[in-house]
Amino acid sequence: METRRRTLIKAVFWNLLGLTVMSLVGFAATGSFAVGGAMALVNTLIGFVMYIGYERFWAGVAWGRA
Repeated sequence: METRRRTLIKAVFWNLLGLTVMSLVGFAATGSFAVGGAMALVNTLIGFVMYIGYERFWAGVAWGRA
C-alpha cells in the first residue's frame, strides 16, 4: 500500500508539471500570462484535490494486485 506522504509528493510534482503546461496553453489561448496563469492555477488546485482522492481510493482497492 502506498503511504499518504508518497501520494502527496506525487500529487505535488504532477501538479507542478500540469501548472506549467496549462499556463503555456492558457497563454497561447488568451495571449495573456495573467489570464492564462489564473486559469492554470484554478485547474491545478482542483486537479490536486481530485488526484489525491483518486490515489487514496485506489490505494485501498485490492483488485488487480498480485
